[in-house]
Amino acid sequence: MLAGVWFCYMAFGLSMASLAPLVREIEPDLGFSHSAMGTVMGAWQFVYIFAAIPCGILLDRMGTRWGLAIGAFIIGLSGIFRGFAEEYVHLLAAVALFGIGGPLISAGAPKVVSEHFEGPTRGLAMGIYISGPGIGAIAALLLTQPLVLPILDGDWRLLLQIWGGVGLAAGLFWLLVARGRPHASDAVQAKPTLANLVEILRIPAVRLILLMSVGVFAINHGLGNWLVEILQSFGASPSSASVLATIPVGVGIISALTLPRLAVGSRRFSVLILLFSCSVVASLALLTQPAGIWLYLALVVEGIAAGSMMTVLVLTLVEVPGVGEERAGTAGGFFFSAAEIGGVGGPVLLGVLFHTHGHFSSSLLVLALLGALLVVSVFPLRCQLLRKA
Repeated sequence: MLAGVWFCYMAFGLSMASLAPLVREIEPDLGFSHSAMGTVMGAWQFVYIFAAIPCGILLDRMGTRWGLAIGAFIIGLSGIFRGFAEEYVHLLAAVALFGIGGPLISAGAPKVVSEHFEGPTRGLAMGIYISGPGIGAIAALLLTQPLVLPILDGDWRLLLQIWGGVGLAAGLFWLLVARGRPHASDAVQAKPTLANLVEILRIPAVRLILLMSVGVFAINHGLGNWLVEILQSFGASPSSASVLATIPVGVGIISALTLPRLAVGSRRFSVLILLFSCSVVASLALLTQPAGIWLYLALVVEGIAAGSMMTVLVLTLVEVPGVGEERAGTAGGFFFSAAEIGGVGGPVLLGVLFHTHGHFSSSLLVLALLGALLVVSVFPLRCQLLRKA
């Protein structure tokens, strides 16, 4: 079951990162400008914000077996359709399609884990599957130009279709291994959708976690998208900056495999404070433009935070009283819909601040402030959940 979830999420990351290393091939072939390509690459995130909640509701009503499979199939079709694009609108629509399949994977994965794992193993399982999109993205970035594209004689269309085929294969594999409850409980199915949504949003802890998710994604996506440029502003060459930027990714995978399993019971709040504090420290450390061992330490600390903040927060959400595994899909849809606002806004805000000031100092200060606000928000969250318990 966990391998099936991981495979689907790996296909998610592979498709998400597939266009980035092909910009120089796609733009002249389709007559694109950088601005047009930018809108194409951001199309799925825009759709994702609006699709996440309906997809979460669908997961709770039809169950994870078919929910994740449909999500993986849509991701696969998105990749295949990209390879047939002949103009801007075609590629835009193909990438936007990913925004419909993606939430089914994002919200479905924690629902599967909540249904089949308990205690420390639940945190470990979440840490394992959350490594999938990172590995998929790394595979797309590292394999495209040096290996796969030369083998295909520069045929970027065929390459995108092959990556789409990986999504279809992930959906088929998931259908083969998925077992357990194929449908939501009768209690959840019997309630009108609107009433179910209102009940979840009435829970104060859920509302607070949704606000926290915006900050987490703003930090992760903001720093993740701009880290190479930040490192180059310190004087690193483009190649060195790219290599250095992989340090937080690698550390993040280790973090995801270790820290979430420790986030059990009341200890979860201490883990959240640790992770958010690491984010603050990393942002402030980068603000000083460190060099040598201090730069490596800053990147390691950033990787610790980025690798587990989202995972532990989702783990907290699905265990909120009143949510549980029956409503985990709907709650997950709320989470990723809200979080993706930060995922889009974080990189945009950092870009605007850099354009305004000509450096990343103000951007890093904003990220440190967001991390500090997240640290503070843990205390009311702890009070709400322990009072309910």
